[in-house]
Amino acid sequence: MTASQALRSAEADPLAWLEDLTPAQQDALLAEALAELNREKIVGYAPYTKQRLFHELGATKRERLLRAGNQNGKTFSCASEVSYHLTGEYPDWWNGRRWDRPVVVWASSETGESTRDNPQRALLGLPGDEGTGSVPARCLGDYGMASGVANLYDYIKVRHKSGGWSLLRFKYYAQGRRKWQGPPVDFVWFDEEPPEDIYDEGLARTIATGGCAAMTFTPLQGMSSVVLRFLGKDATPDRADINMTIEDAEHIPPEERARIIASFPAHEREARAKGIPTLGSGLIFPVVEDDIVVEPFPIPAHWKQIAGLDFGWDHPTGAARLAYDADSDVVYLIGEHRASELVPAMHAAAVKPWGAWLPWAWPHDGLQHDKGSGEPLADQYRAHGLKMLPATATWPDKVINGKTVPGGNSVEAGVQDMLERMQTGRWKVFSTCPLWLEERRLYHRKDGRIVKEHDDVLSASRYAYMMLRFAVPMPRGDWRDRVRRRRGSAQAA
Repeated sequence: MTASQALRSAEADPLAWLEDLTPAQQDALLAEALAELNREKIVGYAPYTKQRLFHELGATKRERLLRAGNQNGKTFSCASEVSYHLTGEYPDWWNGRRWDRPVVVWASSETGESTRDNPQRALLGLPGDEGTGSVPARCLGDYGMASGVANLYDYIKVRHKSGGWSLLRFKYYAQGRRKWQGPPVDFVWFDEEPPEDIYDEGLARTIATGGCAAMTFTPLQGMSSVVLRFLGKDATPDRADINMTIEDAEHIPPEERARIIASFPAHEREARAKGIPTLGSGLIFPVVEDDIVVEPFPIPAHWKQIAGLDFGWDHPTGAARLAYDADSDVVYLIGEHRASELVPAMHAAAVKPWGAWLPWAWPHDGLQHDKGSGEPLADQYRAHGLKMLPATATWPDKVINGKTVPGGNSVEAGVQDMLERMQTGRWKVFSTCPLWLEERRLYHRKDGRIVKEHDDVLSASRYAYMMLRFAVPMPRGDWRDRVRRRRGSAQAA
Protein backbone atom coordinates (compact mmCIF):
# COMPACT_ATOMS: atom_id res chain seq x y z
CA MET A 1 0.00 0.00 0.00
CA THR A 2 1.39 3.41 -0.97
CA ALA A 3 1.25 6.40 1.33
CA SER A 4 -1.48 8.02 -0.78
CA GLN A 5 -3.57 4.84 -0.68
CA ALA A 6 -3.18 4.61 3.06
CA LEU A 7 -4.27 8.20 3.52
CA ARG A 8 -7.33 7.76 1.34
CA SER A 9 -8.43 4.35 2.59
CA ALA A 10 -11.77 4.67 4.36
CA GLU A 11 -11.41 1.24 5.95
CA ALA A 12 -7.88 1.67 7.22
CA ASP A 13 -7.36 2.01 10.94
CA PRO A 14 -4.68 4.71 11.21
CA LEU A 15 -3.28 3.39 14.45
CA ALA A 16 -3.09 -0.16 13.17
CA TRP A 17 -1.22 0.38 9.92
CA LEU A 18 0.96 3.19 11.25
CA GLU A 19 2.32 0.82 13.86
CA ASP A 20 3.45 -1.53 11.09
CA LEU A 21 5.52 1.19 9.40
CA THR A 22 9.15 1.81 10.13
CA PRO A 23 10.21 5.33 11.23
CA ALA A 24 11.59 5.92 7.74
CA GLN A 25 8.28 4.91 6.18
CA GLN A 26 6.39 7.16 8.60
CA ASP A 27 8.63 10.08 7.61
CA ALA A 28 8.03 9.33 3.94
CA LEU A 29 4.28 9.18 4.54
CA LEU A 30 4.31 12.54 6.30
CA ALA A 31 6.40 14.09 3.52
CA GLU A 32 4.01 12.82 0.87
CA ALA A 33 0.99 14.03 2.83
CA LEU A 34 2.49 17.49 3.18
CA ALA A 35 3.38 17.56 -0.50
CA GLU A 36 -0.16 16.59 -1.42
CA LEU A 37 -1.56 19.33 0.78
CA ASN A 38 0.85 21.77 -0.85
CA ARG A 39 -0.62 20.80 -4.22
CA GLU A 40 -4.15 21.39 -2.96
CA LYS A 41 -4.00 24.85 -1.40
CA ILE A 42 -7.35 25.57 -3.01
CA VAL A 43 -9.08 23.51 -0.28
CA GLY A 44 -7.08 24.88 2.64
CA TYR A 45 -7.84 28.59 2.40
CA ALA A 46 -9.75 29.91 5.42
CA PRO A 47 -10.28 33.66 4.94
CA TYR A 48 -10.11 36.21 7.74
CA THR A 49 -13.10 38.49 8.31
CA LYS A 50 -11.93 41.26 5.95
CA GLN A 51 -10.87 38.77 3.29
CA ARG A 52 -14.27 37.09 3.42
CA LEU A 53 -15.97 40.49 3.06
CA PHE A 54 -13.80 41.17 0.00
CA HIS A 55 -15.00 37.93 -1.58
CA GLU A 56 -18.66 38.42 -0.68
CA LEU A 57 -18.79 41.89 -2.20
CA GLY A 58 -17.73 40.39 -5.52
CA ALA A 59 -21.30 39.13 -5.88
CA THR A 60 -22.66 42.67 -6.17
CA LYS A 61 -19.75 45.00 -6.98
CA ARG A 62 -18.05 45.36 -10.34
CA GLU A 63 -14.92 46.97 -8.88
CA ARG A 64 -13.25 46.04 -5.60
CA LEU A 65 -10.19 47.28 -3.77
CA LEU A 66 -8.57 45.27 -0.97
CA ARG A 67 -6.45 47.99 0.62
CA ALA A 68 -4.11 46.41 3.12
CA GLY A 69 -0.75 46.67 4.82
CA ASN A 70 2.36 44.70 3.91
CA GLN A 71 2.17 40.93 4.36
CA ASN A 72 -1.41 41.09 5.59
CA GLY A 73 -2.63 38.44 3.14
CA LYS A 74 -4.05 40.50 0.28
CA THR A 75 -2.28 38.71 -2.62
CA PHE A 76 -2.99 35.21 -1.29
CA SER A 77 -6.61 36.19 -0.75
CA CYS A 78 -7.22 37.26 -4.35
CA ALA A 79 -5.16 34.36 -5.73
CA SER A 80 -7.48 31.98 -3.89
CA GLU A 81 -10.53 33.66 -5.38
CA VAL A 82 -9.04 33.56 -8.87
CA SER A 83 -8.38 29.82 -8.49
CA TYR A 84 -12.06 29.24 -7.60
CA HIS A 85 -13.19 31.08 -10.73
CA LEU A 86 -10.68 29.30 -12.98
CA THR A 87 -11.54 25.80 -11.71
CA GLY A 88 -15.20 26.28 -10.77
CA GLU A 89 -14.39 24.52 -7.48
CA TYR A 90 -16.00 26.87 -4.99
CA PRO A 91 -15.91 25.98 -1.27
CA ASP A 92 -19.08 25.46 0.73
CA TRP A 93 -18.66 28.78 2.56
CA TRP A 94 -18.38 30.79 -0.67
CA ASN A 95 -20.90 33.66 -0.96
CA GLY A 96 -19.11 35.64 -3.64
CA ARG A 97 -19.62 35.67 -7.38
CA ARG A 98 -19.69 32.34 -9.21
CA TRP A 99 -19.15 31.25 -12.79
CA ASP A 100 -20.51 27.87 -13.90
CA ARG A 101 -18.44 27.95 -17.10
CA PRO A 102 -14.76 28.39 -17.98
CA VAL A 103 -13.55 31.98 -17.59
CA VAL A 104 -10.84 34.25 -18.93
CA VAL A 105 -8.75 35.90 -16.21
CA TRP A 106 -5.94 38.44 -16.45
CA ALA A 107 -3.55 38.64 -13.49
CA SER A 108 -1.10 41.51 -13.41
CA SER A 109 1.39 43.67 -11.55
CA GLU A 110 3.78 46.56 -12.23
CA THR A 111 6.56 44.82 -14.17
CA GLY A 112 7.13 41.41 -15.71
CA GLU A 113 9.34 40.46 -12.78
CA SER A 114 6.82 41.57 -10.15
CA THR A 115 4.02 39.76 -12.00
CA ARG A 116 6.11 36.57 -11.96
CA ASP A 117 7.14 36.98 -8.31
CA ASN A 118 3.72 37.87 -6.91
CA PRO A 119 0.45 36.96 -8.68
CA GLN A 120 2.04 34.18 -10.77
CA ARG A 121 3.81 32.73 -7.75
CA ALA A 122 0.60 32.87 -5.68
CA LEU A 123 -1.41 31.19 -8.43
CA LEU A 124 1.03 28.63 -9.81
CA GLY A 125 3.95 28.38 -7.37
CA LEU A 126 7.63 29.08 -7.94
CA PRO A 127 9.16 28.41 -11.38
CA GLY A 128 9.88 24.69 -11.65
CA ASP A 129 7.40 23.93 -8.88
CA GLU A 130 4.14 24.74 -10.69
CA GLY A 131 1.03 23.37 -9.04
CA THR A 132 2.01 24.44 -5.53
CA GLY A 133 0.13 27.73 -5.74
CA SER A 134 -3.60 28.21 -5.31
CA VAL A 135 -4.38 26.47 -8.63
CA PRO A 136 -3.93 22.68 -8.20
CA ALA A 137 -1.40 20.88 -10.40
CA ARG A 138 -4.13 18.48 -11.55
CA CYS A 139 -5.93 21.39 -13.21
CA LEU A 140 -2.99 22.85 -15.16
CA GLY A 141 -2.92 22.38 -18.91
CA ASP A 142 -1.28 23.81 -22.00
CA TYR A 143 0.77 26.97 -21.60
CA GLY A 144 2.95 29.53 -23.37
CA MET A 145 5.86 31.54 -21.96
CA ALA A 146 6.22 35.30 -22.22
CA SER A 147 9.16 36.78 -24.08
CA GLY A 148 11.69 39.10 -22.46
CA VAL A 149 11.13 38.05 -18.83
CA ALA A 150 12.60 34.80 -17.50
CA ASN A 151 10.09 32.25 -16.19
CA LEU A 152 7.06 34.47 -16.78
CA TYR A 153 4.07 32.74 -18.31
CA ASP A 154 2.15 34.43 -21.08
CA TYR A 155 -0.86 32.14 -20.56
CA ILE A 156 -1.80 28.82 -19.05
CA LYS A 157 -5.00 26.82 -19.43
CA VAL A 158 -6.82 25.65 -16.31
CA ARG A 159 -9.30 22.78 -16.31
CA HIS A 160 -12.78 23.87 -15.22
CA LYS A 161 -15.02 21.37 -13.46
CA SER A 162 -17.61 21.81 -16.24
CA GLY A 163 -15.21 20.00 -18.56
CA GLY A 164 -13.84 22.99 -20.47
CA TRP A 165 -10.69 25.04 -20.05
CA SER A 166 -10.35 28.44 -18.42
CA LEU A 167 -7.63 30.78 -19.67
CA LEU A 168 -5.25 32.56 -17.29
CA ARG A 169 -3.08 35.28 -18.81
CA PHE A 170 -0.37 37.33 -17.13
CA LYS A 171 0.01 41.04 -17.90
CA TYR A 172 2.04 43.92 -16.50
CA TYR A 173 1.59 47.68 -16.47
CA ALA A 174 4.99 48.47 -18.01
CA GLN A 175 3.74 46.93 -21.28
CA GLY A 176 1.72 50.08 -21.84
CA ARG A 177 -1.94 50.64 -22.57
CA ARG A 178 -1.96 49.18 -26.09
CA LYS A 179 -0.93 45.76 -24.80
CA TRP A 180 -3.99 45.88 -22.55
CA GLN A 181 -6.36 46.21 -25.48
CA GLY A 182 -7.82 42.93 -26.61
CA PRO A 183 -10.67 40.44 -26.32
CA PRO A 184 -13.30 40.33 -23.57
CA VAL A 185 -12.19 39.16 -20.13
CA ASP A 186 -14.26 37.92 -17.19
CA PHE A 187 -11.99 38.90 -14.30
CA VAL A 188 -9.03 41.28 -14.11
CA TRP A 189 -6.74 41.21 -11.08
CA PHE A 190 -4.39 44.13 -10.42
CA ASP A 191 -1.84 43.14 -7.76
CA GLU A 192 -0.23 46.50 -6.86
CA GLU A 193 -1.75 49.80 -7.86
CA PRO A 194 -2.08 50.36 -11.62
CA PRO A 195 -1.80 53.65 -13.53
CA GLU A 196 -5.20 55.10 -14.30
CA ASP A 197 -5.04 54.41 -18.04
CA ILE A 198 -4.10 50.76 -17.45
CA TYR A 199 -6.90 50.35 -14.93
CA ASP A 200 -9.41 51.87 -17.35
CA GLU A 201 -8.27 49.60 -20.17
CA GLY A 202 -8.40 46.50 -18.01
CA LEU A 203 -11.84 47.41 -16.71
CA ALA A 204 -13.05 48.01 -20.25
CA ARG A 205 -12.19 44.41 -21.14
CA THR A 206 -14.93 43.24 -18.73
CA ILE A 207 -17.79 45.27 -20.26
CA ALA A 208 -18.88 42.68 -22.84
CA THR A 209 -18.77 39.81 -20.36
CA GLY A 210 -20.39 41.59 -17.43
CA GLY A 211 -17.19 40.76 -15.58
CA CYS A 212 -15.36 42.54 -12.78
CA ALA A 213 -12.01 43.84 -11.58
CA ALA A 214 -10.19 43.51 -8.28
CA MET A 215 -7.17 45.38 -6.91
CA THR A 216 -4.95 44.33 -4.02
CA PHE A 217 -2.23 46.70 -2.85
CA THR A 218 -0.62 48.71 -0.10
CA PRO A 219 -1.37 52.36 -0.97
CA LEU A 220 2.18 53.74 -0.92
CA GLN A 221 1.37 56.04 -3.86
CA GLY A 222 -1.14 57.84 -1.66
CA MET A 223 -4.38 59.39 -2.84
CA SER A 224 -3.92 58.75 -6.55
CA SER A 225 -6.71 59.14 -9.08
CA VAL A 226 -7.34 55.39 -8.90
CA VAL A 227 -7.59 55.35 -5.10
CA LEU A 228 -9.87 58.38 -5.16
CA ARG A 229 -12.39 56.39 -7.18
CA PHE A 230 -12.92 54.29 -4.09
CA LEU A 231 -12.30 56.75 -1.25
CA GLY A 232 -13.16 60.17 -2.65
CA LYS A 233 -16.24 61.81 -4.06
CA ASP A 234 -15.94 59.60 -7.17
CA ALA A 235 -16.92 56.52 -5.17
CA THR A 236 -20.04 54.83 -6.57
CA PRO A 237 -22.35 52.04 -5.38
CA ASP A 238 -20.64 49.73 -7.88
CA ARG A 239 -17.27 50.12 -6.15
CA ALA A 240 -16.20 48.55 -2.87
CA ASP A 241 -13.23 49.48 -0.69
CA ILE A 242 -12.15 46.96 1.95
CA ASN A 243 -9.47 48.16 4.36
CA MET A 244 -7.48 45.39 6.04
CA THR A 245 -4.96 46.36 8.72
CA ILE A 246 -2.27 44.45 10.55
CA GLU A 247 -4.81 43.97 13.36
CA ASP A 248 -6.97 41.94 10.92
CA ALA A 249 -4.09 39.67 9.89
CA GLU A 250 -4.62 36.69 12.18
CA HIS A 251 -1.41 34.96 11.07
CA ILE A 252 0.65 37.75 12.70
CA PRO A 253 0.86 37.18 16.48
CA PRO A 254 -0.46 40.17 18.48
CA GLU A 255 2.84 40.50 20.33
CA GLU A 256 4.66 40.86 16.99
CA ARG A 257 2.48 43.60 15.54
CA ALA A 258 3.91 46.52 17.51
CA ARG A 259 7.45 45.43 16.63
CA ILE A 260 6.59 45.19 12.94
CA ILE A 261 4.92 48.62 12.91
CA ALA A 262 7.91 50.18 14.66
CA SER A 263 10.23 48.79 11.98
CA PHE A 264 8.55 50.87 9.25
CA PRO A 265 9.61 54.48 8.52
CA ALA A 266 7.33 56.82 10.49
CA HIS A 267 5.86 58.45 7.38
CA GLU A 268 4.95 55.04 5.89
CA ARG A 269 3.53 53.32 8.98
CA GLU A 270 -0.09 54.13 8.23
CA ALA A 271 0.20 52.72 4.71
CA ARG A 272 2.33 49.68 5.50
CA ALA A 273 0.49 48.64 8.67
CA LYS A 274 -3.03 49.95 8.14
CA GLY A 275 -3.47 50.34 4.39
CA ILE A 276 -4.12 54.08 4.82
CA PRO A 277 -2.94 56.02 1.75
CA THR A 278 -0.17 58.55 2.21
CA LEU A 279 1.38 60.96 -0.24
CA GLY A 280 4.99 60.92 0.93
CA SER A 281 6.68 64.26 0.29
CA GLY A 282 3.49 65.58 -1.31
CA LEU A 283 1.43 65.16 1.83
CA ILE A 284 0.76 68.55 3.43
CA PHE A 285 0.24 67.15 6.92
CA PRO A 286 2.77 64.25 7.13
CA VAL A 287 1.94 63.18 10.67
CA VAL A 288 0.96 59.83 12.12
CA GLU A 289 -2.79 59.87 12.64
CA ASP A 290 -2.56 58.21 16.04
CA ASP A 291 -0.50 61.19 17.24
CA ILE A 292 -3.33 63.69 16.68
CA VAL A 293 -6.51 61.67 17.31
CA VAL A 294 -8.04 61.66 20.79
CA GLU A 295 -11.24 60.24 22.19
CA PRO A 296 -14.03 62.80 22.88
CA PHE A 297 -14.28 64.31 26.34
CA PRO A 298 -16.46 67.01 27.94
CA ILE A 299 -15.20 70.48 26.99
CA PRO A 300 -14.37 72.58 30.10
CA ALA A 301 -16.63 75.61 30.47
CA HIS A 302 -13.75 78.11 30.39
CA TRP A 303 -12.34 76.88 27.07
CA LYS A 304 -13.10 79.17 24.17
CA GLN A 305 -14.80 77.89 21.04
CA ILE A 306 -15.29 78.99 17.44
CA ALA A 307 -16.59 77.42 14.23
CA GLY A 308 -15.76 77.85 10.56
CA LEU A 309 -17.63 77.48 7.27
CA ASP A 310 -16.37 76.66 3.78
CA PHE A 311 -19.11 77.44 1.25
CA GLY A 312 -19.91 75.07 -1.60
CA TRP A 313 -22.57 73.57 -3.81
CA ASP A 314 -21.25 71.00 -6.30
CA HIS A 315 -18.30 70.52 -4.02
CA PRO A 316 -19.58 70.15 -0.46
CA THR A 317 -20.10 72.85 2.11
CA GLY A 318 -17.92 72.09 5.12
CA ALA A 319 -18.16 73.16 8.74
CA ALA A 320 -15.75 72.64 11.64
CA ARG A 321 -15.92 73.43 15.34
CA LEU A 322 -12.81 74.16 17.42
CA ALA A 323 -12.19 74.34 21.15
CA TYR A 324 -9.10 76.06 22.53
CA ASP A 325 -7.26 75.11 25.71
CA ALA A 326 -5.38 78.37 26.33
CA ASP A 327 -3.52 77.00 29.35
CA SER A 328 -1.82 74.33 27.24
CA ASP A 329 -2.10 76.19 23.92
CA VAL A 330 -3.83 73.20 22.31
CA VAL A 331 -6.52 73.43 19.63
CA TYR A 332 -9.09 70.64 19.46
CA LEU A 333 -11.30 69.86 16.46
CA ILE A 334 -14.49 68.68 18.18
CA GLY A 335 -17.22 68.83 15.53
CA GLU A 336 -17.69 68.63 11.77
CA HIS A 337 -20.33 68.76 9.05
CA ARG A 338 -20.14 68.21 5.30
CA ALA A 339 -22.84 67.99 2.62
CA SER A 340 -23.29 69.05 -0.99
CA GLU A 341 -26.15 70.59 -2.98
CA LEU A 342 -28.01 71.90 0.06
CA VAL A 343 -29.25 75.45 0.55
CA PRO A 344 -27.90 77.56 3.46
CA ALA A 345 -31.03 76.92 5.51
CA MET A 346 -30.29 73.18 5.55
CA HIS A 347 -26.64 73.60 6.51
CA ALA A 348 -27.57 76.10 9.22
CA ALA A 349 -30.12 73.68 10.65
CA ALA A 350 -27.48 70.94 10.75
CA VAL A 351 -24.99 72.97 12.81
CA LYS A 352 -27.32 75.06 14.97
CA PRO A 353 -27.30 72.41 17.73
CA TRP A 354 -23.64 73.30 18.27
CA GLY A 355 -24.91 76.47 19.97
CA ALA A 356 -26.51 79.75 18.91
CA TRP A 357 -23.75 81.59 20.82
CA LEU A 358 -20.97 80.10 18.70
CA PRO A 359 -19.09 82.63 16.49
CA TRP A 360 -18.58 81.60 12.85
CA ALA A 361 -15.57 82.37 10.66
CA TRP A 362 -16.04 82.39 6.90
CA PRO A 363 -13.96 82.98 3.74
CA HIS A 364 -13.97 85.82 1.22
CA ASP A 365 -16.38 84.05 -1.15
CA GLY A 366 -19.05 84.53 1.51
CA LEU A 367 -19.36 88.06 0.16
CA GLN A 368 -20.48 86.73 -3.22
CA HIS A 369 -24.12 87.21 -4.05
CA ASP A 370 -26.23 84.11 -4.40
CA LYS A 371 -27.72 84.01 -7.91
CA GLY A 372 -31.09 82.94 -6.63
CA SER A 373 -31.69 85.43 -3.80
CA GLY A 374 -29.18 88.17 -4.61
CA GLU A 375 -27.96 88.10 -0.98
CA PRO A 376 -24.35 87.48 0.04
CA LEU A 377 -23.89 83.92 1.30
CA ALA A 378 -22.69 85.09 4.72
CA ASP A 379 -25.85 87.15 5.15
CA GLN A 380 -28.02 84.16 4.31
CA TYR A 381 -26.40 82.07 7.02
CA ARG A 382 -26.71 85.01 9.40
CA ALA A 383 -30.43 85.22 8.59
CA HIS A 384 -30.77 81.52 9.43
CA GLY A 385 -29.45 82.03 12.93
CA LEU A 386 -25.69 81.56 12.75
CA LYS A 387 -23.58 84.14 14.53
CA MET A 388 -21.38 85.04 11.56
CA LEU A 389 -18.37 87.22 12.33
CA PRO A 390 -18.63 90.69 10.78
CA ALA A 391 -15.65 90.27 8.41
CA THR A 392 -14.02 87.51 6.39
CA ALA A 393 -11.39 85.27 7.95
CA THR A 394 -7.89 86.78 8.15
CA TRP A 395 -4.78 86.27 10.24
CA PRO A 396 -4.10 88.74 13.04
CA ASP A 397 -2.31 91.95 12.09
CA LYS A 398 1.40 92.05 12.81
CA VAL A 399 3.63 94.92 13.86
CA ILE A 400 6.88 94.91 11.88
CA ASN A 401 9.44 97.68 12.42
CA GLY A 402 6.83 99.75 14.15
CA LYS A 403 4.33 99.42 11.33
CA THR A 404 1.09 97.45 11.40
CA VAL A 405 0.93 94.88 8.60
CA PRO A 406 -2.47 93.33 7.78
CA GLY A 407 -2.60 89.62 8.48
CA GLY A 408 -4.11 88.61 5.15
CA ASN A 409 -5.63 85.23 4.40
CA SER A 410 -2.64 83.18 3.19
CA VAL A 411 -3.40 79.46 2.84
CA GLU A 412 0.30 78.60 3.14
CA ALA A 413 0.58 80.43 6.43
CA GLY A 414 -2.40 78.49 7.71
CA VAL A 415 -1.26 75.02 6.72
CA GLN A 416 2.27 75.62 8.04
CA ASP A 417 0.95 76.87 11.37
CA MET A 418 -1.47 73.93 11.63
CA LEU A 419 1.32 71.48 10.73
CA GLU A 420 3.58 72.91 13.41
CA ARG A 421 0.83 72.45 15.96
CA MET A 422 0.28 68.84 14.88
CA GLN A 423 3.99 68.06 15.08
CA THR A 424 4.29 69.63 18.54
CA GLY A 425 1.15 68.02 19.99
CA ARG A 426 -0.90 71.22 19.98
CA TRP A 427 -3.54 70.23 17.39
CA LYS A 428 -5.83 67.37 18.31
CA VAL A 429 -8.83 65.84 16.56
CA PHE A 430 -11.74 64.01 18.17
CA SER A 431 -12.11 60.48 16.83
CA THR A 432 -15.72 61.40 16.05
CA CYS A 433 -14.50 63.62 13.17
CA PRO A 434 -13.75 61.07 10.39
CA LEU A 435 -14.46 63.54 7.57
CA TRP A 436 -11.61 65.85 8.62
CA LEU A 437 -9.29 62.88 9.01
CA GLU A 438 -10.24 61.61 5.57
CA GLU A 439 -9.50 64.99 4.03
CA ARG A 440 -6.14 65.19 5.81
CA ARG A 441 -5.11 62.02 4.00
CA LEU A 442 -6.17 63.58 0.68
CA TYR A 443 -4.58 66.98 1.22
CA HIS A 444 -1.44 67.17 -0.91
CA ARG A 445 0.72 69.19 -3.27
CA LYS A 446 1.29 68.69 -6.96
CA ASP A 447 4.22 70.45 -8.59
CA GLY A 448 4.68 72.33 -5.34
CA ARG A 449 1.16 73.74 -5.28
CA ILE A 450 -1.61 72.82 -2.85
CA VAL A 451 -4.34 70.84 -4.60
CA LYS A 452 -7.59 72.53 -3.61
CA GLU A 453 -9.82 69.47 -3.76
CA HIS A 454 -11.49 67.31 -1.10
CA ASP A 455 -10.67 69.88 1.59
CA ASP A 456 -14.06 71.23 2.68
CA VAL A 457 -14.05 70.45 6.41
CA LEU A 458 -10.31 71.02 6.57
CA SER A 459 -10.66 74.49 5.02
CA ALA A 460 -13.47 75.29 7.43
CA SER A 461 -11.18 74.34 10.32
CA ARG A 462 -8.47 76.60 8.91
CA TYR A 463 -10.86 79.57 8.73
CA ALA A 464 -11.90 78.97 12.33
CA TYR A 465 -8.25 78.72 13.37
CA MET A 466 -7.41 81.97 11.56
CA MET A 467 -10.05 83.72 13.67
CA LEU A 468 -9.25 81.96 16.93
CA ARG A 469 -8.81 85.37 18.57
CA PHE A 470 -12.61 85.77 18.35
CA ALA A 471 -13.39 82.47 20.07
CA VAL A 472 -15.59 82.68 23.19
CA PRO A 473 -16.46 80.36 26.05
CA MET A 474 -19.90 78.83 26.12
CA PRO A 475 -22.36 81.08 28.01
CA ARG A 476 -23.51 79.68 31.32
CA GLY A 477 -27.13 80.07 30.28
CA ASP A 478 -26.95 77.65 27.33
CA TRP A 479 -28.49 74.67 29.09
CA ARG A 480 -28.43 72.47 25.98
CA ASP A 481 -24.66 72.61 25.75
CA ARG A 482 -24.33 72.04 29.49
CA VAL A 483 -26.35 68.85 29.09
CA ARG A 484 -24.16 67.77 26.19
CA ARG A 485 -21.06 68.43 28.25
CA ARG A 486 -22.33 66.35 31.10
CA ARG A 487 -22.98 63.52 28.65
CA GLY A 488 -19.50 63.85 27.24
CA SER A 489 -20.73 64.80 23.78
CA ALA A 490 -19.94 68.45 23.22
CA GLN A 491 -18.84 67.49 19.71
CA ALA A 492 -21.14 68.01 16.72
CA ALA A 493 -24.68 66.71 17.02
